[in-house]
Amino acid sequence: MFLRQMIRKKDGKEHRYFSVVENKRVAGGRVVQRHVLYLGEINDTQELAWRKSIEVFDEGVAQPRMLSLFPEDRCEGLLPDASIVRLTLSQMRLCRPRQWGACWLALTLWRELHLDRFWAKRLPASRKGTRWDQVLFVLAAYRLLDPGSEWRLHREWFERTALPDLLGADFGLAEIHKLYACHDRLLAHKEDLFDHLVGRWRDLFNISFDVLLYDLTSTYFEADPPFPENDKRRHGYSRDHRPDCVQIVIALVVTPEGLPLAYEVMPGNTRDSSTLRGFLARIERQYGKAQRIWLMDRGIPTEEVLAEMRASDPPVQYVVGTPKGRLTRLEQELLVKPWQQARPGVEVKLLPQDGELYVFAQSRDRVAKERAMRRRQLKWLWKRLAKLAAMTLTREELLMKLGAARSRAPTAWRLVGIKVPNARNWAKGCTTFGYWLKRDKLRQARRREGRYLLRTNLTENDPAQLWSYYLQLVAVEAAFKNLKGDLGIRPIFHHNEARVEAHIFIAFLAYCLHVTLGRRLHALAPGLTPRSLIEKLSAIQIIDVHVPTTDGRELVLTRYTEPEPDQRLLLSHLRLELPAQPPPKITAELPRSPALL
Repeated sequence: MFLRQMIRKKDGKEHRYFSVVENKRVAGGRVVQRHVLYLGEINDTQELAWRKSIEVFDEGVAQPRMLSLFPEDRCEGLLPDASIVRLTLSQMRLCRPRQWGACWLALTLWRELHLDRFWAKRLPASRKGTRWDQVLFVLAAYRLLDPGSEWRLHREWFERTALPDLLGADFGLAEIHKLYACHDRLLAHKEDLFDHLVGRWRDLFNISFDVLLYDLTSTYFEADPPFPENDKRRHGYSRDHRPDCVQIVIALVVTPEGLPLAYEVMPGNTRDSSTLRGFLARIERQYGKAQRIWLMDRGIPTEEVLAEMRASDPPVQYVVGTPKGRLTRLEQELLVKPWQQARPGVEVKLLPQDGELYVFAQSRDRVAKERAMRRRQLKWLWKRLAKLAAMTLTREELLMKLGAARSRAPTAWRLVGIKVPNARNWAKGCTTFGYWLKRDKLRQARRREGRYLLRTNLTENDPAQLWSYYLQLVAVEAAFKNLKGDLGIRPIFHHNEARVEAHIFIAFLAYCLHVTLGRRLHALAPGLTPRSLIEKLSAIQIIDVHVPTTDGRELVLTRYTEPEPDQRLLLSHLRLELPAQPPPKITAELPRSPALL
């Protein structure tokens, strides 16, 4: 290891920057330098007292040698006072490398949303000095950066990060009982948080709330009933394909940009169609009556709720998908309607009925995509059935393999008819099964591929606009994907129902940080995800440089490593500036021993 100096001129002034680098030998006998640590700029007031050496090559000497920062034989006479500190560079130590860049990014986002101010008012410090607002930030940052259990956060993760340095705190923030106790203080402030976020989304991104997306998901538990009476963990329809596990249902409202406005945790056996009425009332109660457009998937609204939305004052506007049964009922009426060009590649048929407008939309891109998916499944299933017909199997083995094929190709399975001999005929030697293509089903599937029937009370709107509204439902699906993927909302290790809901609350906070970062990145490149940026900045480490002095003290320089070119490029585009390096510290001078006087 050695120190390297870089001089830059900026605004007519010379700046000197120092880094810790090391030599690494590579193929061919070459030596390359690897940057280890960025020490930063030395201020003018300490220029003479903090002169550092760089690697120098003496004439006639093949190998470089290190000059100490303050060589003992050259230090005398530099300054007339006692401000000179002599360092023993041969004993320099680099200690406690820890992750800094992503933690700093999380704190920057937290402050950008003014969550530090919001929670400082609502989670005051305890009489023992516990900063509950900082404990909450640690939990939210953990969920954003590297989600896991609270026990893992306490046992190892907190110590491997620079959160104590950034918050000016210590390990007390990660005491296990404080992490759990923080959960108990959060739910009372949920409504206030929703109001606060609406204001911040409007200020940061100039977002309007005319269009709202509503959808539900579920998350399951690896736990066994029974639970206390009225507990929300119950068996129900599982979107995670785990009907064997109890679950809860999460309802979420977001803007088309994916910015969350509100959520609710419901019992696991809640029917989708029973949730909308309560959520409409909640949004109206919290944000007042307004001309809002609600986008929902089929299965969420009931006929009664849609009638109430149309009859309210002002009417609540909606665009909703329809079940396939309604398309079958209206198919004959739609056949006689002409196609209209809504936009390039999208055609629509319009059917006014009972104060509503049915929009039958056809997208050429969606037709090609869904048709390719159906063909791929059908081709695989047909080959698989041919292989099974050639195998020598028992009837039970055949049924099991057919079940596996059905689970792999569910769309194609509906287009194929299969007949397996009953147990009596199988025992008599009839061991062949028949399969055939259901051509009527195939023709129906071809007619419906890439085509959607939408239902709305926006009867005067442009059909192309209605189609674009419906496509925005992917935003709420992306929110659920991020909650279950990047933010690791499950597994949930809590057993107390209130703490389970607080766990969802913390995941919601982490998603707010996640989506704020996503909005910043969206203008740069659609494929640049928040996770990729977090991984990039996670490579920026912070390290403690310990340099002993000749008088028995020790100089400690806490420095984050210099960002790589790609990291600097991202920070520049995002208009983020790294903070100044922490000031150096020096231990108190040790008292001299009487024997040495």
